[in-house]
Amino acid sequence: VGGTTVIQTSDNTDTLTLVSTDTDSAIGPNLNLYRNAGNGADADNLATVAFAGNDDAGNATDYFRITAQIDDASNGSEDVYVDFRTLVAGSEKKRISLLQAETVFNEESADLDFRVESNGQTHMIHVDAGSDHVNIAGGGTDGGGVLNVFSADNTTTLSLIGTDTDAGAGPILSL
Repeated sequence: VGGTTVIQTSDNTDTLTLVSTDTDSAIGPNLNLYRNAGNGADADNLATVAFAGNDDAGNATDYFRITAQIDDASNGSEDVYVDFRTLVAGSEKKRISLLQAETVFNEESADLDFRVESNGQTHMIHVDAGSDHVNIAGGGTDGGGVLNVFSADNTTTLSLIGTDTDAGAGPILSL
């Protein structure tokens, strides 16, 4: 098929289904978004996957987008840059960026908290973006310091463990 193709349905059934009947242990089915531009170059956009819908005024809106871009196209040392973007109060914001040397959350400094749950804590690690504080095991409470570690019982709250085998002092807590 050449050109633009639209597949449309008027109900909530799957609009497109890819089926592999292969019985080996390899991955399948596969969806390959291939930009075949001859020679790739740094900063070439590879593909965008958009999750779109209408707002309450009937305007088509991209609510979530994943974009991949070539960071380094040099043969043998290729790197890619991937962005996950969502709408926040009507403006598109980078939520997660995957780079060659790091993974970045909230690169555009929006007031978006970051939270990691554990088995027993909803806010085991909580970065409060508005106050620039990190709270550990605080249940969503901000302790007021830049780093806050909470404990709900009399067990050890903080352990500094040195595994260095030389005769030097360590670990060292500097205040």
